[in-house]
Amino acid sequence: MTSASGGADMVDWNLAVATATRLARPGPEVTRDQAREVVSELRRHALAAEEHVREFTGMRSASLLAAAATPVLVVDRPGWVRANVAGFRTIVQPLVDKLASRRSDSPGSAVLGSLGEKATGVELGAVLAFLSTKVLGQYETFAPADPLPALPGSPDTPDSPAGLFDRPRRGPGQPGPGRLLLVAPNIVQVERELDVEPHDFRLWVCLHEETHRTQFTAVPWLRDHIQSEVQSFLTETDVDAGALLERVREAIGGGFPGLGGRADGPGAGTLLEVVQSPVQREILGRITAVMSLLEGHADVVMDGVGPAVVPSVAEIREKFQQRRAQGASRLDLVLRRLLGMDAKLRQYQDGAVFVRNVVDRVGMTEFNRVWTSPNTLPTKDEIHNPASWVARVIG
Repeated sequence: MTSASGGADMVDWNLAVATATRLARPGPEVTRDQAREVVSELRRHALAAEEHVREFTGMRSASLLAAAATPVLVVDRPGWVRANVAGFRTIVQPLVDKLASRRSDSPGSAVLGSLGEKATGVELGAVLAFLSTKVLGQYETFAPADPLPALPGSPDTPDSPAGLFDRPRRGPGQPGPGRLLLVAPNIVQVERELDVEPHDFRLWVCLHEETHRTQFTAVPWLRDHIQSEVQSFLTETDVDAGALLERVREAIGGGFPGLGGRADGPGAGTLLEVVQSPVQREILGRITAVMSLLEGHADVVMDGVGPAVVPSVAEIREKFQQRRAQGASRLDLVLRRLLGMDAKLRQYQDGAVFVRNVVDRVGMTEFNRVWTSPNTLPTKDEIHNPASWVARVIG
């Protein structure tokens, strides 16, 4: 399989999909009828969750067209992989263009580039194979305009009937607003591991994910703002290998943790932080703040709505928090740290504390002023100091 760009990409995207699909562990064992029932119930819960979230938050879609343009799709693991690979391909295009412009015109560059694309495709596929077993749901902010071809039937359920799961597809030339993905095999697997009431757990998950959908359909500028920040971050990427190596060396000398240095030195942080420029760190700080807000807000809403519609919400939250914190195994913990999933967990925690604190101080209506414009979003410092955001925005 070759890259659809004919060598201009830095990743063989098709190979990434094929690798992830091949490596992903099979989902829980269910019969065909059970699979149909799960998919059907998730669709019903997603529809019901929409009104619950709107009533609790007071947020309404900017228009009926905005809500209709962001569908809810129930997918299996290969479907989630396809959607994310296509999304990655869309969002990293500025970096791909930058790399392509710097490639040497020497006779061997095309061959080396092709080999690099395939190696990166396999690496990305391996990462996605792991993540495809962890994600319960996801609001896909950057749905692609030109996705990869559809995959064959799912390996996640025995004798999976064609058409059981939605296939994330969008034809060439069509816009890509956003869409909500619910990963049915993973939801079933977690509800069994936690030994919680399945119907309650499925609605609880839908409440969280529907909150994300509501955030983007009710706040028209939010998607463009995040996309602009991500594109700016990628545009600032230094593709010079020598410069990156020098930063790593400086970080090691300054105390990069885990490499024999001091944990509080100037280079302390993650490897991702080490290879960033000062401008990128600034941009990433803003992205981290808004993502913490979005994730924390969704957690607060799912628990706030929960008692009225999810009878066992307290038990579910307690067991789910323990699972989040512990991980499934030592290997799982290592992979989570390498892939930045620990940072994601902190976003949930920090964002939820911020939202609860502000709502307790000023109420939900005043809290919703956070959605007024990019200027009313909390900064990274304000996420940890909600009172400063209230003073700046509410007065």
